Amino acid sequence: MKDNNLDNSIRESHREALERLLEGNRRFVEGRSEHPRTDANRRVLLHAGQEPFAAIVGCADSRVPVEIVFDQGLGDLFSVRVAGNVATQAVIGSIEYAVTVLGVKLVAVLGHERCGAVQEALEGVGATEPLEVILNEIRPAVTEARERGGSLVDATVRIHAVNVARALVDRSDTLRSRVESGSLTIVPLLYELDSGRVERLR
Repeated sequence: MKDNNLDNSIRESHREALERLLEGNRRFVEGRSEHPRTDANRRVLLHAGQEPFAAIVGCADSRVPVEIVFDQGLGDLFSVRVAGNVATQAVIGSIEYAVTVLGVKLVAVLGHERCGAVQEALEGVGATEPLEVILNEIRPAVTEARERGGSLVDATVRIHAVNVARALVDRSDTLRSRVESGSLTIVPLLYELDSGRVERLR
């Protein structure tokens, strides 16, 4: 996939959703979390259905709960979490559902520092067959990170988040057509464990 199909110049119609995520993250980092839209009234309002403003492909790591990291409430985010934030068929199908059924216009791929799945991929040890499916998704980023040099884990995490954003488009005609038409933006992000800050990678 060409880079211009990613978020090099995010479309104005989707900028508001991204800023809403990043503003919530700023509140979280500064200790000003509002924990919005989590009361009983919100639950009642959601009985009829959901209209999340963004979808997140995130890692299953217990240190990175996306609603808390972005200070969002019930019904705000369509969250797909899997070890290593990889683009398996189940993940792609889930994002296609968010886009085609729920009308999501912004998809964020959220990698994070010191990812255990990335570490497993770097060590190259034998794993169970289901785990190998995840590690094989990460290994291309390992190869690229080794070629670049520097901190191997951090570089792999960053490269992998970008690769997953590309893979969502490369492996899905549905998502690709919407990105190319301008109705969908996919952006890779990085979560810093120590600071709690989310950084936009592209």
